[in-house]
Amino acid sequence: MPDANFPLLIGIIVLAVGFGFTNGLNDAANAIATAIGTRALSPRSAVTIAAVFNFAGAATGLEVAR
Repeated sequence: MPDANFPLLIGIIVLAVGFGFTNGLNDAANAIATAIGTRALSPRSAVTIAAVFNFAGAATGLEVAR
């Protein structure tokens, strides 16, 4: 018989992932808004650069987890 707390655990995990996703969307917008607003970069290049380096940072940055 499954544990009664398992659905609660799944719900908390889903909420945490959703919060992380929406927080990441806000941070990404803040990071590229200045470059686009000052016309230093086109929107396409700013989003591309942000995506590449956000992925690289998430894939290689382990110091926060320690």
